[in-house]
Amino acid sequence: MDAQTPTDQTSASQHGLTFEQKLANYADLLVRVGVNLQPGGKLQLNAPIEAAPLVRLIAQKAWEAGAVDVHVAYQDQVLGRVMFDHAPDAAMEYAPAWSAEEAAHRVDDGYAFLSVAGSDPDLLAGADQGRIARRSKTSALLSKPVSERMMAFEVNWSIGAMPVPSWARKVFPTLTQDEAVARLWDAIFQVSRADTPDPVGAWRAHVDRLASVRTHLNGRRYHAVHIRNAHTDLTVGLADGHLWAGGAWPAQNGVAGVPNLPTDEVFTMPHRARVDGYVQASKPLSVRGTLIEDIRMRFEGGRAVEATASRGQDVLLALLDTDEGARHLGEIALVEYDSPVASTGLLFYNTLFDENAASHIAMGQAYAFNVENGTAEGALAAAGGNTSLIHVDWMIGTPDTDVDGVYEDGRRESVMRAGKWSYDTQD
Repeated sequence: MDAQTPTDQTSASQHGLTFEQKLANYADLLVRVGVNLQPGGKLQLNAPIEAAPLVRLIAQKAWEAGAVDVHVAYQDQVLGRVMFDHAPDAAMEYAPAWSAEEAAHRVDDGYAFLSVAGSDPDLLAGADQGRIARRSKTSALLSKPVSERMMAFEVNWSIGAMPVPSWARKVFPTLTQDEAVARLWDAIFQVSRADTPDPVGAWRAHVDRLASVRTHLNGRRYHAVHIRNAHTDLTVGLADGHLWAGGAWPAQNGVAGVPNLPTDEVFTMPHRARVDGYVQASKPLSVRGTLIEDIRMRFEGGRAVEATASRGQDVLLALLDTDEGARHLGEIALVEYDSPVASTGLLFYNTLFDENAASHIAMGQAYAFNVENGTAEGALAAAGGNTSLIHVDWMIGTPDTDVDGVYEDGRRESVMRAGKWSYDTQD
C-alpha cells in the first residue's frame, strides 16, 4: 500500500463518496477550477516525489480536459536538508542563470502552472539559518523575472496539496502514520469541497460569494483599513488605485482560475509607506522548514521597526533582512473567523491552508493585479506598492477581530465585526 493512501479507502464522507471518488474530484478541481485548463492548453505540474499517485491522476484529468502537454517536475525536498548540512558554503550562492530559462519559456508559451504542496514543517529545524537565508536569496534572485510575471497573473497558476507522512504526523501527532495521512486527506477534501456530490458547482457558488465581497469593497474606495483585536491595533493604508481580489479572476490570457485551493480570502495591496501600529500573530507560521511562533511586529511609516517571536526569531529576522522591501507589507487579506478551514479546528502548519483560517498580512512583494493597470511599467511603485524577493503570509485574525474601512477624510464604516462581514455578502 502506498504510504499516502488511507488504510480504510471505503470510509465515506457525509455524502457517501469513497476515497477514490474524492481524490478524483480533487484532481478534477485542480485542473478545471484551479488553473481552469482549456482544450489545447499546456500544464506545468510541480510536486514532491511522494505525490506521484496524485500527479498521475491530475495528468489524466488534464488530458481529459484537452491538454496537449503535461510536463511534470518532481522535487525531493529532503535533498534540501542534505545540502544545507553537507554542501560547501559556495553552493549556497551558486545557481546557473540558464536554470530559470525553462520556466520563462513556458510562460512565453502559455503554460498553466500547478503546484502540489506537501512537506515536513520541521524539515530544516536546527539547520544553519544563515546558509538557508543565503540560498533562499540566491534562488529568489534567479527566479525573480519569472516570479514577477506569475505575480502579475500573466498565465494561470494554482496550488493544491498532498499529505506526505511527516506533515500529517505534525498535524495529528497522536495518530499512527496511516491514520494521520487518512485524517489529513479527509480535511483537505472537506475544505476543498472535493467530498461533495458536485464539487465544481460548489466552487462556482463559493467564488460567486467571494466576488460579491470584493465588489462591495472595490466600490468603497477606502483610504485605509483599521484592524483591531485583543493583541492587534494596526492601520493599513491602501495603495492608490488598489483593487480587492479573491476567489476566481482572469489571468492576462482571459481565462479565470482560482490560484489557491482552498481559498476564503479577499485581499488587496497596502501602501508601503502607510502602515502604522502593532500586530500579533494568531497562528504559528511554517516557513523555510521552521516553525515561527508568537510573531509580534510594530510598524511606523510602513516599515516593521520591531519584530520578535517566541520561537524561530532568527528565521523571522533573516526573512526581514532579505532586502529593503522585506520589512514592508505586500498584502492585506480579510477572512471570516469561521471559514471552512478554521471550522476544522486544525492547525495545518501549511500557509496554503492556515492563511484561509484567519485574516492575514504578507511581508514583501505586492501583487501587480491588486492595483489599477498594475502591469504597466512603473505603475506598482507609483501606486505605493512594495517590491521584495519574499512574499510571506502570516495570520493575525481572531474571533474578536473588528475591521473598519477608513475614507481619506477620516470617515469610518464597519467592514467586519467579531470576525464576520458587517454586510450581506449576497448583495
